[in-house]
Amino acid sequence: MIDVYFWPTPNGRKITIMLEECDMPYTIVPVDIGGGDQFTPEFLRICPNNRMPAIIDKEPLGGGEPISIFESGAIMEYLAEKSGKFLPKDPAKKYAVLQWVHWQMANLGPMMGNANHFKNYAKNMVDDESKLEYGQRRFIGEVDRLAGVMDTQLSLHPYLAGNDYSIADMITWPWAMFLNRLAAPEGSDGGWDAYPNVKRWVDEVGSRDAVKRGQAAGGDLGKQELTKEQEEARRKLLFNQTNESVRQAREAALKG
Repeated sequence: MIDVYFWPTPNGRKITIMLEECDMPYTIVPVDIGGGDQFTPEFLRICPNNRMPAIIDKEPLGGGEPISIFESGAIMEYLAEKSGKFLPKDPAKKYAVLQWVHWQMANLGPMMGNANHFKNYAKNMVDDESKLEYGQRRFIGEVDRLAGVMDTQLSLHPYLAGNDYSIADMITWPWAMFLNRLAAPEGSDGGWDAYPNVKRWVDEVGSRDAVKRGQAAGGDLGKQELTKEQEEARRKLLFNQTNESVRQAREAALKG
């Protein structure tokens, strides 16, 4: 059994989709990132970066004591190795997959996260929205560029790494399905008309039964109604961590 430390975000859903695709039993352990669960000593012992997802595998690859893994890319590679699925053994094909896995981790995920922040969250944190214009142009423009990278690749191949569905698709899909919201050119049909090959791929991957189950997992989490004051408190918690606050939390976790 695998414990998945999870909240219903694109990064969390990468893992539940992979587990459903591999038919691996798992239990969701909620990590309310707006409520600060990621800063508790219990979670920091598993993930020193105070970000979900993370897993604990109680029957790990190779046997022995339970192991914990953080960072969604590392988790996906581990699950692929353990299951023997969705990551080819042939070196050329394997690294064709892994280069797109790392592309998502280093590029699409962070850029979409920053674009979403400047487009949807930061306006509640400044007194003059004109201060956000450069950040919005920078990150929304980069998301548009990355969408073009994907669209070109998917015009040549059915899946990101070639002809076979892989962890590259699973790790990218939960983010890419929102591209039409974050990179939509003015006057376009929700953005998808600019990225027709990405749209084809988003629909095809999203039609898989395991993807539907993984996307729905934990769907009841995070639906509580919050007051304006609660929303403000959560924003301060999420966006105001410092070297010192993280260091103190980590030291407390190690002493526990």
